[in-house]
Amino acid sequence: MRAIQITEFGGPEVLNVTELPDPEAGPGHLLIDVSRAGINYADTHQAENSYLSESTLPMVPGGEVVGTTADGRRVVALVGTGGYAERAAAPEALAWDVPDDIDDVTALGMIVQGASAWLLLRRSVHLAPGESVVVHAAAGGVGTLAVQLAKAWGAGRVIATASSQDKRDLALELGADVAVDAGEPDLKDALIDANGGRRVDTVLEMTGGTVTDQSLRALAPFGRLAFYGMASRKEPSPVRPATLMAHSTTIAGMWLAHVFQLPGDVMGAALGELFGLAADGRLRVIGGGEYGLADVRRAHEDLRARRTTGKLVLDPSR
Repeated sequence: MRAIQITEFGGPEVLNVTELPDPEAGPGHLLIDVSRAGINYADTHQAENSYLSESTLPMVPGGEVVGTTADGRRVVALVGTGGYAERAAAPEALAWDVPDDIDDVTALGMIVQGASAWLLLRRSVHLAPGESVVVHAAAGGVGTLAVQLAKAWGAGRVIATASSQDKRDLALELGADVAVDAGEPDLKDALIDANGGRRVDTVLEMTGGTVTDQSLRALAPFGRLAFYGMASRKEPSPVRPATLMAHSTTIAGMWLAHVFQLPGDVMGAALGELFGLAADGRLRVIGGGEYGLADVRRAHEDLRARRTTGKLVLDPSR
């Protein structure tokens, strides 16, 4: 099969098209003919071995696929690695049937980005009706869905941030009440101004560095910030517990992998609700572009340069 393989860690230049044997699906696994694979920002960390879980070489990157099994099931699945290929093996427990009225891009958009937005709002910040929520990187895969879910679940004011006017316009189209330039030098004051002069209740943050620092300073008493990425690759300033107590604020971390340690099928519940909202036309995945195997380097370059919006997918047939 054709696949992307990494034999040394680094940037987009280490992603190479190659021929590899088909993966073997052992007991409890499914072999999937991949129609599309998801391309995520986490894949750029995987390629340079800077992700939360350590990578090993050689490696086929890509953690999510949609396709068909030998018995004709159409599934979306988490594979950990191996997604950037014509075929992939997935644990049966991490594969979910895709309804007929859900297309490939929507299925892939829900399994990581949609589930992340669901968990961030439902379990990390516990968004309550009427509360304000800041969604950073609101034109990205998680951000576009978080904006829509926050509105659907009764947020009082959704404040989006994005790096360009086009991206801010997209966030407004999706339901954000106001959109702020992510490059504002005094982001704390910009967020408070966007909330009518009031400090904000909740923040979904995946940039790191000063964006995290200033977002924390913008929180209202009992405000909550959920930290789920560090796209800038810059650490936020250290936080002392006494500082949190002084303003009754909370910082939560979220890594999607931990959802499988929760009792019950939380992931299945999330996908069921997300697919239902999509089928009803209340939630849509924004397609961010489709790349062939030979274009994967460009996909990673576009991601790292923040030139993308919505959900990026890989077509392994070209």
